[in-house]
Amino acid sequence: MEKPHILHMLTPGTNVSAFDVNMALDAGYHAVIPYTGVTLEKIATLVQDAIFSRSPKAEKRTGMFIGGRDIGLAADMLARAKESMVPPFEVSVFADPSGAFTTAAAMVATVERQLKRAHNTTLTDKQVVVLGGTGPVGAAAAVLAAKNGAKVRIAIARDVADARSTADDCNARYGTAMEGMDAAAETLLNALLEDAEVVLATSKTGVQVLRAKHVGAAPRLLVAADVNAVPPAGIEGIRLTDDGVPLPAASRGAVGIGPLTIGNIKYQTMHMLFAEMLHTEKPVYLDFREAFEAARKVVG
Repeated sequence: MEKPHILHMLTPGTNVSAFDVNMALDAGYHAVIPYTGVTLEKIATLVQDAIFSRSPKAEKRTGMFIGGRDIGLAADMLARAKESMVPPFEVSVFADPSGAFTTAAAMVATVERQLKRAHNTTLTDKQVVVLGGTGPVGAAAAVLAAKNGAKVRIAIARDVADARSTADDCNARYGTAMEGMDAAAETLLNALLEDAEVVLATSKTGVQVLRAKHVGAAPRLLVAADVNAVPPAGIEGIRLTDDGVPLPAASRGAVGIGPLTIGNIKYQTMHMLFAEMLHTEKPVYLDFREAFEAARKVVG
């Protein structure tokens, strides 16, 4: 009798995500076991309990998932999990805190697609502004854009120190050269948009970060993407299912990408990564970089 596929779901928070549980079960896991309040120091013990309870041949039917909200902590937990394996006792691990890695991957992959389709260009050397970029999705999307050749600025309308701290932390961890910028005042936001060729709206749900007049004041804008599916839209003029639809207020043929378009790619990307864990012969370690490659395959 074959052993069941088991996924151990770890989170520093008080509960695992119901979305993640559904995705894992729909992908083919037979059992999903939640662990809450998990700290970095507990990772090694949890990993070794999981790996030593099965034979090396059965390890491929065991997986671990790391959730939470902090992308830096999730990255550290993934690294600690990998360090804690004792080959041939080794299982696959997938980190996707708050769904941020797969959402960011889907967002940047769809932007790449529209840069190519609508403007016959790439992210290389593009000026990218990430509005609300201090959250997990914004920070992950900013890193992906930067690692693929863009010049990235993380902007926030609250405390600019948060934007600078996020940029500094990502730069130190991933070797990027992003800047944290202040977008609290209209003049500061318009100054950011003067050079912006790509705008990523990753603020809290229900918060509009760009009005139509701001889009019209961005003379170099090529693509704008919004992950906010709760009214009002994060970027005025972008509808839920837009996928390369021209922005009425734009002056240079800029196109918009809506949250349900991004969400559909995110869903397929996450399913693909869970399926990879289920069917791999060798253990895999998955974060936003592998998510981005999967999202690229999904968008074609």
